[in-house]
Amino acid sequence: MTDTIEREAIMPVAKTTTATVIPALQYQDAPAAIDFLCRAFGFEKKAVYEGEGGSIAHAELILGNGMVMLGSAKDTEYGKLLVRPRVAGGVTMSVYAIVEDVDAHFARAKAAGAEITREPVTQDYGGRDYTCKDPEGHVWTFGSYDPWAPH
Repeated sequence: MTDTIEREAIMPVAKTTTATVIPALQYQDAPAAIDFLCRAFGFEKKAVYEGEGGSIAHAELILGNGMVMLGSAKDTEYGKLLVRPRVAGGVTMSVYAIVEDVDAHFARAKAAGAEITREPVTQDYGGRDYTCKDPEGHVWTFGSYDPWAPH
């Protein structure tokens, strides 16, 4: 029995859809984060649901066929599970997004005020990428390496 067949016997296969893993981020100032992510990184608003007092209950931003979901930091059971990067003093995960032109994307992000943590570099395993932080400290890497492409 192959590993794939064994996994399918234990756990149902994820729904067939555009993407089955979608990062979800929490921001202290979600409206400003949405504006920044669209302006600096090229995301587009798919859905934005406002909450009380100008907060964001839920937002979906798309880049190509990828998506991130985000919302305002909340003092809820779920919200207490998440610590924003500036409060934590760092991050435990980052988001990687595939872009067509890394250098043009880098220039756009830098001009919009992204904190560049690594300039564009060509990787030994293929592809070119750079890393930056958004205004609240979430780490983003944008690159041309496509792990779905044949290697």
